Amino acid sequence: MAANDKGSILQFAPFQSAVDEGFWHRLSSLKLNQLGIDDSPIPITGFFAPCSHSQVSNHLTLLSESLPTEVKRDSSTPLTTKGNRNRCAVPGILYNTNTVESFHALEKLSLLKSEAKKIWEDILSGKALEDSSVLARFLLISFADLKKWNFHYWFAFPALVLDPPATVVELKSASQWFNLEEAESLSTAFGQWRSSDLTSDIPFFLVIIDSNSQASIKHLRDFETCQNNGEKLLFGFYDPCHLPSNPGWPLRNFLALIYSRWNLKSVNFLCYRENRGFADLTLSLVGKALIDDPKGLRDQCCMPNAVGWELNKGKKFYKTINLAKSMDPTRLAISAADLNLRLMRWRALPSLNINILSSLKCLLLGAGTLGCQVARMLMAWGVRKITLVDSGRVAMSNPLRQSLYTLEDCLNGGDFKAEAAVKSLNRIFPAMEAEGVVISIPMPGHPVPDHEAASTIDDCRRLDDLINSHDAVFLLTDTRESRWLPTLLCANANKVTITAALGFDSFLVMRHGAGPSGSCHDSTSQTNIANLSLNATNTRQRLGCYFCNDVVAPIDSTANRTLDQQCTVTRPGLAPIASAIAVELLVGILHHPEGIYAEGELLNSGIDGASEQPLGILPHQIRGFLSQFSQMTLVGRSSNSCTACSSMVVSEYRNRGMDFILQAINHPTYLEDLTGLTELMKSTSSFQLDWDNDTDGSGDDDGCIEI
Repeated sequence: MAANDKGSILQFAPFQSAVDEGFWHRLSSLKLNQLGIDDSPIPITGFFAPCSHSQVSNHLTLLSESLPTEVKRDSSTPLTTKGNRNRCAVPGILYNTNTVESFHALEKLSLLKSEAKKIWEDILSGKALEDSSVLARFLLISFADLKKWNFHYWFAFPALVLDPPATVVELKSASQWFNLEEAESLSTAFGQWRSSDLTSDIPFFLVIIDSNSQASIKHLRDFETCQNNGEKLLFGFYDPCHLPSNPGWPLRNFLALIYSRWNLKSVNFLCYRENRGFADLTLSLVGKALIDDPKGLRDQCCMPNAVGWELNKGKKFYKTINLAKSMDPTRLAISAADLNLRLMRWRALPSLNINILSSLKCLLLGAGTLGCQVARMLMAWGVRKITLVDSGRVAMSNPLRQSLYTLEDCLNGGDFKAEAAVKSLNRIFPAMEAEGVVISIPMPGHPVPDHEAASTIDDCRRLDDLINSHDAVFLLTDTRESRWLPTLLCANANKVTITAALGFDSFLVMRHGAGPSGSCHDSTSQTNIANLSLNATNTRQRLGCYFCNDVVAPIDSTANRTLDQQCTVTRPGLAPIASAIAVELLVGILHHPEGIYAEGELLNSGIDGASEQPLGILPHQIRGFLSQFSQMTLVGRSSNSCTACSSMVVSEYRNRGMDFILQAINHPTYLEDLTGLTELMKSTSSFQLDWDNDTDGSGDDDGCIEI
């Protein structure tokens, strides 16, 4: 707003409304199950926050929690829903009529004046000094046609009119109004104010700059003690407006309070705005308003006039919304499932790519404790395409630890885990594109009889096809050797691969490095995932896979072992922790600019463990210890002698195909001879090291994961 020396009329950007579908569904439930034909006014809560984008204003928003769980007949009792730093809670009132005729017949001017009178009385009584949110009180009228699921509604944001209107003599960016020292101190003060549970949702406040350029934020009730000489005093408020030339609507009632309570005719005000949750003094505004003896305010003889009905496309008219389509449970589930992800993009993670997650195809090898938990975590991150591979059946011991199964899945010998898991996923979220595949994964150390060679080759080829048709693979199987073939196939296809393994009270989660150079499959050919692009010029040594630190080939890990050695005996809380970290690791890879080629980061990398990536550091390996409630990150490089991902093994697979696989399965020493591990062990035999111990070669007792 351009202002001359005499000032120009202070104009305010109107408040705008946004109603979440959940509000209408909650209202419908209340109407059907509790209210009936009772159309008494209902106290509700709206939410707004300081503007956080230079081109978009924040709206006053209604959510399902804006309505009470149970409506009390005394409408004078406000709904107590506390806000937080991301939203200020402000009181409102809802008039929901029984017929559309009643909606049109409502005395809108009278209702507006009634709510404005509450604001005026709160100013006179001093309540607005204790609870400043009442200055933003609002009104909503509606009609809910539950037969057609049509909703008519109209918001009013009552504002007391100053007559004559206030003028502004200067209005500019706060960064231009404060000097550098004041700006730094003010940003710090706002950070403390906004992070406190006691003050974060207070929308109106005092800003004090002392003679030493130190800033502090105070409650309105502290005004009398904040008028010392040499101090700058500003009246601040959370401004939902983004415009550089106009303050937002909440300032109107704020000015009425300031004049009527303290008779101030010259008011310095601060329109507080943010960027990603922190004070943005470039976007925020400071102005000086002049108030010229408004009628009724000085002697408080009568209530000022009020305005505030929201405009609809520039006209005074109600809005309508039809929820007939979204009333389908599947549609509702889709909307609700993505809500958290979309809210994350608002402030905490603007770079979150929801489209990548929703189009991602994940292959889970193993549908036991880890497989069930990983599937649930993927769903929560918005992944909708999951394939589970497992040859086992649901046992009576499974449902308590494996979250996708129930007792019914165990009856009559037990359903196949892969198929039962898919049914459960579809029950939880009908929009899932889940598939269950029942195949056995061929394993070294488990020789294949001649009469089963053909079916084993078929299983290998089917597994290879599955890996090639998916974008990310999780290795969650129950033995160390069952991870060998998938690791080899993933290295050959250059697929994003995540391993999770459990011990009794420890876990390992790691991402495999990229495959050897010249991998024959491009992981971006299935879906458009820009971050997973191949980098032919990458010359760094690859990160290792699950087998890169081993000095023996994988063999039968279950033979000659007691039941507790064959099965993973694990503390129950370990699997959810490891599974959540495994999925977080995948999301980190997808959002890293180097994707699968990203270097492994450690907890102490950068300053105080900070990372330039929005999701934080991207480790190679995470080892957790539940007994110590601790985690550590490690980086391991690929080994030229690795039995699963080395260039020699991958090249041999490409040249010989299934013949190579069968030889590796049937001859335990073949992989060691091929990779040079046999010679290595001979050369180190003088050290008398016992390589054949009970670990899986990766440190902890995490070789056996789940039965």
